[in-house]
Amino acid sequence: MRSWWLPLEYRRIWTVLSIALVATVIYGSLAPAGVDLVQDIGDKWQHGTTYFVLAAWFAGLAPRRNYPWIVSGLLLLGFSLELLQYAMAEEHIADSHRVADPRDMAANTAGIIVGMIAAYVGLGTWAVRVEAWLSRGT
Repeated sequence: MRSWWLPLEYRRIWTVLSIALVATVIYGSLAPAGVDLVQDIGDKWQHGTTYFVLAAWFAGLAPRRNYPWIVSGLLLLGFSLELLQYAMAEEHIADSHRVADPRDMAANTAGIIVGMIAAYVGLGTWAVRVEAWLSRGT
């Protein structure tokens, strides 16, 4: 059976960091007033950049054969978070000030596309290069 991961020595660390990254995105998407540190950036730029980072992150950990799974998972994540924001707004949960916006999903998708293009042209497998660099330093 082929692994979902690239052959990585620090797989556990990458897994923990991946979970933390996704959890941060979920928190930032559902926190009642948003995340104060990044509200000065335009909302659509924030969505695009976030999903670019997610796509590039996971493309750096997985072989190319798994890129369609990365795209599918990130699209599902973005869509699910927009649905949850819609539900929160409809139920007036915690004065959420959250509104589902199809343009957010478009920005998410654009970020994913740009991230995957970057992966195909050289950013993919970045984790292997980081690990090689780390091993030269020890």
